Amino acid sequence: MSIKEWPDEQRPREKLLQNGSASLSDAELLAIFLRTGIKGRSAVDLADDLLKRFSNLRTLLRASRKEFCSAPGLGDVKYVQLQAVLEMSRRHLSEQISTGETIDSIQTTIDYFKSRLRDYPYEVFAALYLDNQHRVISYEELFRGTINSATIHPREVVRQALQHNAAAVIFSHNHPSGSTKPSDADISITKHLRDALVLIDVRVLDHIVIGGGEHTSLAQQGWI
Repeated sequence: MSIKEWPDEQRPREKLLQNGSASLSDAELLAIFLRTGIKGRSAVDLADDLLKRFSNLRTLLRASRKEFCSAPGLGDVKYVQLQAVLEMSRRHLSEQISTGETIDSIQTTIDYFKSRLRDYPYEVFAALYLDNQHRVISYEELFRGTINSATIHPREVVRQALQHNAAAVIFSHNHPSGSTKPSDADISITKHLRDALVLIDVRVLDHIVIGGGEHTSLAQQGWI
């Protein structure tokens, strides 16, 4: 049966208009992006097939051009459209945390760090430097490492804080393995950075570990 023959409340586009995008499943959202199916398979059927082929939506979105275009119903046009959508999403998040804006939501900060860090295949340690009203001064990716570690140099972190005349900082780094459990080294370096920065009157507000689509806040866990 064609999607056009489905009841309105089951058709992805109509469902989105009536209930909002959050009400749709991954397959339904993907079906709207695909717009059409292939012979014998509706757009929703094709979306289900693709999610099974790539295991989940995130893996599909991260697929290389070759991997993406090799799937039935996809090709360069869809790949280009998808990359444009992803870039618009990244820019939208960046605009929510731009220079001069006040950090007033931990979730916005987490979403921002996720968009910047979660797809790196190696560890990246980053910092948001803030003024005394928690307005963003600068986002810096300070250190890059291997698949499971990055060497952090407190002197460089302190130097950057002084250069930006920061009053506070939020750290984040990714775990390419997908785990968000902070290691003993993560907790230790965070305390070391906190102790170093307090000497120049800079507060460490949080250190957020990003793993896949999840996160762990060291501040919420009581480690800061």
